[in-house]
Amino acid sequence: MFQGAAALTLDAKGRLAIPARHRDALAKLAENQLVLTAHPHRCLLIYPAPAWEPIRNKVLAGSSLENHSALLKRLLVGFAREEEMDSAGRVLIAPELRTFGLLEKQVHLVGQGDHFELWSDAGWQKQQEQIFALGADLLPAGWETLPL
Repeated sequence: MFQGAAALTLDAKGRLAIPARHRDALAKLAENQLVLTAHPHRCLLIYPAPAWEPIRNKVLAGSSLENHSALLKRLLVGFAREEEMDSAGRVLIAPELRTFGLLEKQVHLVGQGDHFELWSDAGWQKQQEQIFALGADLLPAGWETLPL
């Protein structure tokens, strides 16, 4: 399970050093094979390859004639790239994905259970402001009894 947020820096070649606490799990789950793709909120998604497969299959099962389904295919599958985490725990973020995510040097890797989101510094700050602005309205209906 991937959780927590980490402020990280992309190196000059556009590589991201995965935090040490996640490297062993990624090695075991995916033999260092990751899939990176675009998310509609303008961040990137980073999946261990086996966790990505069912998502890709579900997206590809949608009709290319239905507009939303076709758009989702173009985004999620069209931007998807398979990358291998190197021996130093780094993964290359392709230039196309860096451009899509508006990623510069400072980024934020955010655990989301079975995958990660990768945000630009400005994008992550904006997400936090949206959370704070919602205040008590953040919880979806029915979650009022969540023991926080």
